[in-house]
Amino acid sequence: MSAADAFLDRVFTHLPAVPASGFDYRTWNHAGRPTNEGVGLMRLTGFDPEKVVASVLDVAAYPRELSAVTETRISTNQGGRLNYYQRIHVPVLGDLHMQLNLYDKGERDGWRLVAWDQDDAGTAALDRNKGIRSDYNVGAWLIRPDAVGYALSSSPRKDDVGRLKFAALTKGADAGAAKMLKVNIEGMVAWARRR
Repeated sequence: MSAADAFLDRVFTHLPAVPASGFDYRTWNHAGRPTNEGVGLMRLTGFDPEKVVASVLDVAAYPRELSAVTETRISTNQGGRLNYYQRIHVPVLGDLHMQLNLYDKGERDGWRLVAWDQDDAGTAALDRNKGIRSDYNVGAWLIRPDAVGYALSSSPRKDDVGRLKFAALTKGADAGAAKMLKVNIEGMVAWARRR
């Protein structure tokens, strides 16, 4: 079982009901990690779910379409797994970068799923002078005709940052997670609507 599959199992265990309107968010801790895992669901209409899936899978276009992503490079695309490099910019704190595996997971319980997990060896090999490397990074998109969900669990490598920056990227990230998930859902659906 991949880390993405195990994460999806945890997400479905904690998944809230789709709200009647607006946005709902749930969080939980897994294995004593320094950041919580979380999932946000937003009630939405007027979008094509398959266009959202197409946008999520179009990692080469992330730097043009998603404001936080500054660089992507596809390494391999085979066997249902897309391996790629991603750099994101966090205002004030700097750049984070990681090597990820992206999977089209098909359908589960009425949701269309795209999930990812970290390529740990690829991430460890990245130059820490060019950005903060992830210690772990796993997530998923959940899409159906009346709602979109986004789930995430990530943390920087502690040895890549000082104590204060680590706290900002873990405790601070937990504090702002609901807003970040909502913004990401809105941004991905807006991109899908332009497709």
